[in-house]
Amino acid sequence: MVNKVYPSAAAALEGIVKDGQTLAVGGFGLCGIPEALIDALRDTGVKDLTVISNNAGVDGFGLGKLLETRQIKKMVSSYVGENKEFERQYLAGELELEFTPQGTLAEKLRAGGAGIPAFFTKTGVGTLVAEGKELRDFDGETYVMERGLTPEVALVKADVADMSGNLRFNLTARNFNPAAAMAGKICVVEVERIVATGEIAPDDVHLAGIYVHRIVVNPTPEKRIEKRTTRARKV
Repeated sequence: MVNKVYPSAAAALEGIVKDGQTLAVGGFGLCGIPEALIDALRDTGVKDLTVISNNAGVDGFGLGKLLETRQIKKMVSSYVGENKEFERQYLAGELELEFTPQGTLAEKLRAGGAGIPAFFTKTGVGTLVAEGKELRDFDGETYVMERGLTPEVALVKADVADMSGNLRFNLTARNFNPAAAMAGKICVVEVERIVATGEIAPDDVHLAGIYVHRIVVNPTPEKRIEKRTTRARKV
């Protein structure tokens, strides 16, 4: 059996990341993001990256760290409203943005992972999203063609992996992670623990190990809450 486990996030990225690449990064907001892998990617110093991710992190955390170091050239995202540095760079013309409806982004990743080069959707027809894209009518309705995404590297977060790379995600932290993993030509996964092959019941495997190339353990991620909302208790 091929050993997919690496001793550190830095080691897991060694030899596979470079300037100008396109990467998919799993997560939804700050839920289910590969924190250690993002830090290790920052530390490599690679630049001019195109990053496919639903969000762009927040200031000083997640992908926000890569924005601060100016390593990201372009974001392909659906929601970017929690990051002041993103806003500053975009409005100053320093950062490119391919704004993509959330369901379309998920389907673009899924299509890429399934070997589907393109698909048609009604979402975005008649808006800026459809500009420059092929339109076609089906059954009297207009659809826009969207291309599948096949990033060179995918960085994802799971709860548990076995030694073969089979993954189980934790509740809503699954989000974009399986689709990103399947779309990436090389997939690196950050997990909180590793178990022996066969210990994850077949029905509990959310993503087959065939999609996973490298694994790194981060047993104590920060798991920061994006917006903490509280209310005063009545005495």
